Amino acid sequence: MKQPPWLKNSIFYQVYPQSFYDSNGDGIGDIPGLIEKLDYIRGLGCNAIWLNPCFLSPFNDAGYDISDYYKVAPRYGTNADLKRLFRQAHQRALRVLLDLVPAHTSLEHPWFKASCRPDKNEYTDRYLWTDSTWVWNEPAFTFIRGFSDREGCFLPSFFWSQPALNFGFAQPDPAKPWQYPTDHPTCQAARQAMMEVMQFWLKAGCDGFRIDMASSLIKNDPGWKETSKLWRGVRQWFNHNWPQAVLVAEWSSPTAAITAGFHMDFMLHMNDIAYNYLFRQEASRNLFWNPKGHSFFDRQGLGDITAFLDSYAKHLAATKHKGYISIPTGCHDLSRIRLGRTPKEVEIIFAFILTMPGVPFIYYGDEIGMRQITGLTSKEGGHCRTGARTPMQWTRGKNAGFSTAPAKQLYLPIDSRKDAPCVDKQQQNSRSLLNTVKNLISLRKASEALGSDGVFEPLYAKKRKYPFVYLRRHNKEVYLVALNPSGTPQTADFTLPFLPDTLQQVLGTALTPSRRGRRCHVDMPPISWSIFRVTR
Repeated sequence: MKQPPWLKNSIFYQVYPQSFYDSNGDGIGDIPGLIEKLDYIRGLGCNAIWLNPCFLSPFNDAGYDISDYYKVAPRYGTNADLKRLFRQAHQRALRVLLDLVPAHTSLEHPWFKASCRPDKNEYTDRYLWTDSTWVWNEPAFTFIRGFSDREGCFLPSFFWSQPALNFGFAQPDPAKPWQYPTDHPTCQAARQAMMEVMQFWLKAGCDGFRIDMASSLIKNDPGWKETSKLWRGVRQWFNHNWPQAVLVAEWSSPTAAITAGFHMDFMLHMNDIAYNYLFRQEASRNLFWNPKGHSFFDRQGLGDITAFLDSYAKHLAATKHKGYISIPTGCHDLSRIRLGRTPKEVEIIFAFILTMPGVPFIYYGDEIGMRQITGLTSKEGGHCRTGARTPMQWTRGKNAGFSTAPAKQLYLPIDSRKDAPCVDKQQQNSRSLLNTVKNLISLRKASEALGSDGVFEPLYAKKRKYPFVYLRRHNKEVYLVALNPSGTPQTADFTLPFLPDTLQQVLGTALTPSRRGRRCHVDMPPISWSIFRVTR
């Protein structure tokens, strides 16, 4: 399937609206505030935005529990504000993706309220209910019982307050008549309802959707066969009616998601944990999932880049010319990339992410090295994720320039440390993390070799060894990237696939590789990185 041309050179910036910029002094970020900061996002070099949910909600899960898909939550503004955001973004050559949550709604959604009634109605089966209040223990499912006078128990999708919409079962149990096949009219009605939501916002000016829990809609679906069929149908509809709009999956299995019709999938921490081997393998670094081991991008130097590459290479080969893999700096569900790291160490991570194939995503504040704020009380279902959702730090003034509200009224506390990073201070320092990120983005955007479709070729990637060296190529344009995240000096000997004329450093730590013919040797200081333009 064809990709919208704009996606090829896109770099996304994720905005958590309640924490980005407060325009009216109520302590909560809002859409008018985001509009005020569009020039900042554009100035960073990003050309697309992913906006976390901004719809009407009781906020038991920070807006991922929606009570009206067609109405902006008043704390963020109005529908008119959101449409104005689309217009203002497009004037700056910025695209905007909304966060669509099709797997579930909130308990307050009118559909669910109708579904709870004992009498048969249009929405009785819009959600997944058993046919008896005394049937709640089902293999692989945990139901909520006794919620209403309706006979039956409902299935939550994530938190108990997020009832799952009924898209059907790939393999319904004939002995359980409440398990509908995917072609049942009520399951088709749920699909149609979501497509109507998408159409409403596409007509309003949005440029596509990041799909929350994209792989979870259809139940008992080994290999996601029916789930993939559902999304391929949506993609065909997009191609016919909205060819410039995109679908981004929260699937964490790029091969599956892109085969299912998505333009892009995040390589994250769920169905394939290869991402964790890069940045968040230690329990102390990964506050949501806690696998054992060591990250490659860690000063201890105990990580293994091949643990990531073995999986990544398979996904990259399977999705070539079909869709894109995204390696994000983080997101609202993960601990901050800065956690336990210095700005210099974060710089190396940006050098990696912004020189890899696919489409980069930058979580707001990561570009200035915002810290994880530990010890916070959970806010709106954030729990251990709360410390990665604190307000953006714009200035050294009151509330870090986020809001004019009293500090106790803020959505979440600001980093109160004297050395808390902020935009205005880093803008004035040419060597700051912020300006380094700008330089990396500028280099990427000027180069097809470093862009989304350039060839990726590891040259030095040894099991449990450092550094990591790779080429990016497009036709005759070639770049060599060398990364040493460890806290000790490292060396690498590798062979180039051709005889080079020159290796000219363009960004990073000053290095002088030695070479004899195609053979190269590089000595790398602790915590260092460098990008070279290779001529031939």
